[in-house]
Amino acid sequence: MMKSLFTALFLLACLSAFTQNKQPDNLVQFSGVVYNLDSNSVVPYVTIINKTQRNDVKASNYQGYFSFVAHQGDTIIFSSVGYSKEALVIPSNIKDHSYTVMVRLKPEVVNLPVVRVYPWASLDQFNREFMTMKIADDDLEIAKKNTSKASLLAVSKTLPMDATEMNNINFQNNHVALTNKNINQRGANPLFNPFAWGALIQQITQGDKSRNGDQ
Repeated sequence: MMKSLFTALFLLACLSAFTQNKQPDNLVQFSGVVYNLDSNSVVPYVTIINKTQRNDVKASNYQGYFSFVAHQGDTIIFSSVGYSKEALVIPSNIKDHSYTVMVRLKPEVVNLPVVRVYPWASLDQFNREFMTMKIADDDLEIAKKNTSKASLLAVSKTLPMDATEMNNINFQNNHVALTNKNINQRGANPLFNPFAWGALIQQITQGDKSRNGDQ
């Protein structure tokens, strides 16, 4: 009984010493930054999977940085949406228990098949829409509509007058003003007014009569 007890205690001591000596030598502080291979910009929130340690999942931060404890010889998988997966193996016999890497992920371009979207649910609906479709005017018909009398009149009401039009209008206004002045007797020259001559003669006659009466 005592012999078995001493044997068990000896085995436990050896196992504990073996574990204490092996575990620190095997652990590694694994750190690094994930970059885009084409643009050298950081790739944020990358999924990091330790395939050796039962698919232990980690992730990088918004700056692409990561740091966690791993083991020497572990296989690490880096994956992110829009990038190809990248795998690396942590080397063995690392003396300082620290391993830093710069991981570069290659952008993955996925060509999707062409999708044609039609606004008709069926061929019958397409036929109905096609038969009732209004054909657009050609260039000649559009030009005729734009140069019609109604279109030009509507445009002339909204567009301002140019210098030539303003000059013509001023000339017409001046001509009308001079014509009205010659026709209007009040504004005309009294020498060319027969009524003014009649009044003058009447005034002279009345003046002569008054002078004769005084004599």
